[in-house]
Amino acid sequence: MLSEDKIKRINELSKKSKEASLTKSEADEQQALRQEYLQAFRGSMKQTIENVTVVDPEGKDVTPQKLKDAKNRNKMN
Repeated sequence: MLSEDKIKRINELSKKSKEASLTKSEADEQQALRQEYLQAFRGSMKQTIENVTVVDPEGKDVTPQKLKDAKNRNKMN
């Protein structure tokens, strides 16, 4: 995930943008930090989803095949 300093900076820039306009360099920095945050979030979410196993009430593994295939691809890499 993103470092605490970067998250703090995202929040500072967001707060400032609500109070007054950002400079061009601040707006560029904010956009870059947001993209980095989204990339980290998506990677974390993907990893979480790929570690899920779906089990029905009878105890059978009913994980979708697409998810099983993704898990197997990750094991090979």
